[in-house]
Amino acid sequence: MDSTKDHYKLLLQAILPEEIFNYFEITQVIIDTKRLDVHLDELHQSPEEYSSEKLISKGFQSAVIIQDFPIRERMVYLHVRKRKWLVCSTGQVISRNWDLVAKGARYTKGFASFLKELFGELPDQ
Repeated sequence: MDSTKDHYKLLLQAILPEEIFNYFEITQVIIDTKRLDVHLDELHQSPEEYSSEKLISKGFQSAVIIQDFPIRERMVYLHVRKRKWLVCSTGQVISRNWDLVAKGARYTKGFASFLKELFGELPDQ
């Protein structure tokens, strides 16, 4: 690991949810005094459960904003765009069902678990 870029990537992998680096690419990072916004696009990898089908990428769904652990007193928001795929044989448009968000919330699972343990419930959004 020689380059500065590799060191930054390692640091990001230690801070952000692990699943991000397996399935998404960071397209933009915006930092201001009170928040950190990380924009993520799903990689161009067709869903495994459709490996026997011919699929065509049809772009992205609208971004979903997920709140994660604060970093250095900045709120962290992940702007996640999932890919849409056309199944050629059926005409059906599909996408992966990612398990990144806590049920009934807009928090990452880890952050929601932390808040629930701390407060006994999730704070109002």
